[in-house]
Amino acid sequence: MPRRIFGTSQLAGRTLEVASTTDIILRPGEVILTFDDGPRPGKTPKILDALDMYGVKGTFLMLGSAAKANPALAQEVARRGHSVGSHTFDHTNLANLSRQAALDEIARGEAAVAEALGGAGRLAPFFRFPYLAQTGFLRTSLLHGDMVVLDVDIDSKDYYKDSAQTVANRTLDRLEARGSGIILFHDIHQRTVELLPGFLAELEARGYSVVRLAPKADGVFGRSVITADASSL
Repeated sequence: MPRRIFGTSQLAGRTLEVASTTDIILRPGEVILTFDDGPRPGKTPKILDALDMYGVKGTFLMLGSAAKANPALAQEVARRGHSVGSHTFDHTNLANLSRQAALDEIARGEAAVAEALGGAGRLAPFFRFPYLAQTGFLRTSLLHGDMVVLDVDIDSKDYYKDSAQTVANRTLDRLEARGSGIILFHDIHQRTVELLPGFLAELEARGYSVVRLAPKADGVFGRSVITADASSL
């Protein structure tokens, strides 16, 4: 594992402020790091430390249930300067639900993450579909509701029971083939904790830069949490 106690990193890139999904346009050599399903004690803090080591920021798409169970950890993510979005409440496959039930699940997750953040930071309107399972109705509804749906260009598949090095190599190979993109990790797996410092070192060595994704200040950042039946929080 690389150790960067002193010195500066060349890995941190620009901040990309977006008001809609179509604003996410990356240049060659740029990546956005995203982490789904957390926060998770024992895992998320180490992910944060690795990102700090290289001075880069990620986007954390939190489950409402996880944020509700670990509010201090959700707040720590925000305090360290990372963007926090939502990923439903219970990681439900929304494509299997009725339209209203799916919207309620999204709203419940967003509300729970926002509540967990407290005064540590505001919830960004970033959302990712669990299992990347969506319908045209749901995607259109969210986009019309000023949510920024985050797609995935490079899936690390860190949820596979592979070694940390295998996951890192697979992700780097896919990135090299594509040249840039949004990378999907999960801050709930030990293998992701183990691979991230070396992965970041390799990104830097290969000349990539990590883009910080942020809501546009005069746009969706000021929107209210989406409304639906979230009374069961």
